[in-house]
Amino acid sequence: SDAYDMGSGEIARARGFVREFLADARSLHGLPVSARAMDVAQLVVSELATNVCKYAPGPCLLDLEADEDLLTITMWDSGSVLPAASQADPRRAGQHGLEIVLMVCRSFEVRREPVGKRVRVQMSLLDDPHGDPAGQVSW
Repeated sequence: SDAYDMGSGEIARARGFVREFLADARSLHGLPVSARAMDVAQLVVSELATNVCKYAPGPCLLDLEADEDLLTITMWDSGSVLPAASQADPRRAGQHGLEIVLMVCRSFEVRREPVGKRVRVQMSLLDDPHGDPAGQVSW
């Protein structure tokens, strides 16, 4: 877990936290973290953190959990407004972050908390649905 007073500079810090967490998961715990999962996890956290900056600036907590092939990302903030994806519109400039998160994650859950809300997503650490980590081609 890591805590932030969510301003725009904190988004890069949150991405760095994800990068370090997944690098440790791979090197220290032997979890099969693909290069794609490393990039996608940083993108997801960046999008979630951007929403906090825009709609609930202030204190925020980022929690990461990894198991054999799944990364759980949980972000708590003090905002009471629950995020909602807009309808797809290729002419719309911006506001596609939640759409992206929904596309790349296995699950998405938002829950009101006594103070604010909690957003929880889960994504695969592997690229191949059969369990082969990205970058390890089987012939």
